[in-house]
Parts: sequence; structure tokens; C-alpha cells
Amino acid sequence: MNKLKKLKWFVIVPVAILLAVQLYFFVQIWWWVDHNPSMTAFMREQQAAMQETDPKARVKQMWVPYSAISVNLKRAVIASEDANFAEHEGVDWEAMQKAYEHNQEKKKGTKVHGGSTITQQLAKNLFLSGSRSYLRKGQELIITYMLEMLMDKRRIFEIYLNVAEFGRGIYGAEAAARYYYRIPASRLGAEQAARLAVMLPRPKYFDAHRDSSYLARRAGVIMQRMNSAELP
Repeated sequence: MNKLKKLKWFVIVPVAILLAVQLYFFVQIWWWVDHNPSMTAFMREQQAAMQETDPKARVKQMWVPYSAISVNLKRAVIASEDANFAEHEGVDWEAMQKAYEHNQEKKKGTKVHGGSTITQQLAKNLFLSGSRSYLRKGQELIITYMLEMLMDKRRIFEIYLNVAEFGRGIYGAEAAARYYYRIPASRLGAEQAARLAVMLPRPKYFDAHRDSSYLARRAGVIMQRMNSAELP
């Protein structure tokens, strides 16, 4: 009997909790197929951090439909973040392998390359913290495949464009366009869109370093790639 009790507490209960958590994620994603998320887990985490120095601080985000976001920004984001977005099933294993090999060759303290797809980034933003661990990465992959199973690519991209971080407290294409250029997301030109897309991996840094030579140079590269980006 004692062995059965131990089995229950050390195996069955943790497995039951794990399955319950996955069910919660699944149901939440299913709801978001037809309903727009408000604040994501990442946005709440960042807002809490901002409020440590300013209790009244609030993140800025304005939801807009897919059709109200400039095609320039859509193409720029795909060209910069996930060129194979329309083709893969949530994870680009080849890109992850290349990123791993690149990072292995780099010296400690230099810039680390990621290999996450747009779907993986959305999975992290919706539910997870900014911490890094193998456990969190495993959960990210599970959520990524849930997103791909329940949503089409256009819906995944629409949500991503509305919740991605573009600066300190700035989330989504509409808030970013108004914050940086004082125009709606629908009016973003090619160069403006390219600069915003390049900011995505390090939005807070580039918010504070808008005259970065890398930002300008990389935006030029993205502009050249935009026309070949395949949109969902």
C-alpha cells in the first residue's frame, strides 16, 4: 500500500498536473482562434517590471485586424524573422541547427543567434516568461504545435503582429507605428517597416539606439528581401 501511495504522489499526480496544464493551453488557444488575446503573459511580466519604478506604467498596445497592417510590415517581418513561415509546421529545424552551430563558434559574450520561428515566438509571448531553460523550451514546442494544429498561418501571423514587442512597453504593429512614426500601421512604408522588423530580436535596445548603424544596414538588407517574402 505504501508503495502505491508513493507511486500516486510521485508519478500519477505530477503527470495529472502536467496534462491539466496542457489542456489549459489547448483550450486557451482554441478560444483565440476566433477571439483576440488581450494581454499576453510576456506583456504582463514586462508591465510588472516597469511598475517597479513607475506604479502607473502601462504597456501600449492597440489591436488591429490583419487587413489594417501594411503589407510592407508583413513582408519585412517574414523576411527578417522567419523566411520559411508559410512552409514549415511550426518549427524550422534546419534554422535551429544553423543557429546552434553559429552560437557554438561564437566567443562568450558575443551576440547569440536564435532559430525560433514566428510561431515559436508567439507561443513564448502568449504563455511563457522570458527565462531560458530546457523545460521552458520543451513547453514552447508543445504550444507551438498546438498553435499550428488549431490555427491557420494567417491567424497565427495576425496575433503575432499584434502582440510582438517593438520597444519598452510597446506591443503590436499599431502601437509601434504610432510610437515611432506617428502613423497607423496600415500606412507604414517599406523602409519604416524594415526598420521595425529588424528591431524585433532586441526591441528595447534599438528603441534606445535608433541611430544604430547596424539597424540602418540590416534594414537595407531586409528591404531587398521583402518582395520575395511569402505571405499567408
